[in-house]
Amino acid sequence: MGYVAVKGGTFAIEESIKRLKYERLKKGQVLNCQDIASGMRCLIDQIMSESRLYSETLAALTIKQAEGSPEEAVFLLRAYRSTLPRKHYSRTVHSADMLVERRISASFKEIPGGQILGAAYDYTHRLIDFSLNEETNEDASHWLQEFNKVSGTGSEKTDLAKLPKVLDYLREEGLLPACADNDSEPDDITKESVQFPTSRSERLQILTSGQTGAVTSLGYAALRSFGALHPNVGELRIGNLPVYVDNPFNEQNEDEDSYYIGEIKVTEVETLFPTTVQKGNGQKVLEFGLGYGICYGQNETKAIAMSILDRCLEIGNAEHPTHNEEFVLLHIDAVESTGFISHLKLPHYVTFQSELDSVRKSRKERKLTNET
Repeated sequence: MGYVAVKGGTFAIEESIKRLKYERLKKGQVLNCQDIASGMRCLIDQIMSESRLYSETLAALTIKQAEGSPEEAVFLLRAYRSTLPRKHYSRTVHSADMLVERRISASFKEIPGGQILGAAYDYTHRLIDFSLNEETNEDASHWLQEFNKVSGTGSEKTDLAKLPKVLDYLREEGLLPACADNDSEPDDITKESVQFPTSRSERLQILTSGQTGAVTSLGYAALRSFGALHPNVGELRIGNLPVYVDNPFNEQNEDEDSYYIGEIKVTEVETLFPTTVQKGNGQKVLEFGLGYGICYGQNETKAIAMSILDRCLEIGNAEHPTHNEEFVLLHIDAVESTGFISHLKLPHYVTFQSELDSVRKSRKERKLTNET
């Protein structure tokens, strides 16, 4: 069977695109991007994290265009990000400066500043609320007015911008090694291709932008079988971080001379792993190792899973795939994995015909051998 060129491909593609738009509009209802941004907070945060671009407006637009497909929305937003000029670099952002909305510790009952539950589905009954079918904008406005009347009327006030880090107290006791400052320039995975072995800055960038489901699945695999790690969440905090850039007109870049350009919401997790350390005298001492996770928006499960994989890749272990950086980092990227799987739908006529000819030839030769 010879190769036959397909004619009229452009027309067929144009009609396919028209059909795609028809499927989005056929029910006669157009989604408003503002409604998506307002009512799909968790999906917005997921798209921004995997796209490496913090913009709720653009994330909502890509969700509309992709008809709710996360991988397609991430593909669109990453493609757009690649066209943007990089005009400034922000100053180093310190999570201790976070204006906290939610802060919990699974390791300590009493923590300085208290446990702040914030907004989370952890404490809900997971029962479908059918009354949402009848919810109106007027209902929402009335509820918000009532909520704002009683919000913040408690007798105790906590400075949510100055909450101490829980793990600092373990460091003061010598139970957790102090983190040495590393002022070297971090590697940028958006500018250079990743080479193995990777630096920790590269690993953290890939993990935080990894596909949420993939990061969660591999983190779960590390918990239950491959290495069987079982961490404790030392602190999980969600809140807004201020972002500053240096004054572009001042070459000295003095500390006081900077511009505040906005804030970003992030989820940060520090997990604790019991580990045995051998001292210089040969004595083995039990300490805690640290895993770190951070991502845009409120994305707690992914951030925890990221901290698990961060620890796995730090200690390394050839026996377990979850501890192999090449296995983990090359298979969690949303665009790479989705793109490679999806490319199988595209024409492979020539390669398949070659394989088919080989199968036919081998079958023919086997038949002749059996006959003789």
